[in-house]
Amino acid sequence: MGRTLRDYIKQTRPFESPAQEAMLNLFVAAAHARQRIEAACQEHDLHFSHYNILRILQGVHPDGHARCEIIERMIDPSPDVTRLIDKLVGRGLVRRSRSEEDRRMRIHTITEKGIQVLDDMHPAIQGVQEWFGGRVSDRDLRHLSRICEGIYAGYEDADSVD
Repeated sequence: MGRTLRDYIKQTRPFESPAQEAMLNLFVAAAHARQRIEAACQEHDLHFSHYNILRILQGVHPDGHARCEIIERMIDPSPDVTRLIDKLVGRGLVRRSRSEEDRRMRIHTITEKGIQVLDDMHPAIQGVQEWFGGRVSDRDLRHLSRICEGIYAGYEDADSVD
């Protein structure tokens, strides 16, 4: 097949448990996929977090979301979401306005320029998805999705790890 995790990370001792080995494999695989997505984003002077925010806003276009709603929907929420949105606003990809219902709240909407950037990025992002799908059968992709959903399902309700 390919390199084993033990070879990849140059580990000589056995793993502590199957859970440790699986978790590390998940981290390594996710890092490879993430690096490819980041490279596609960098072609447009964006990071994955910017792309994620644009996709979230595109999903509700022409409506928008408050910052807290964006954070709730992000794949990898960042403590500096305001700064990330500021960059998108500065580039004209996102518009910020006051909420009609609550004047203290700001609503963020994707602009036509933001939609165009996503359209321009689509072939590169789709290429990464095809690369990923080419490495795993459709049956295993569905199984992988179920496994991942089982890992993060109920995460918010789980007891905190000490």
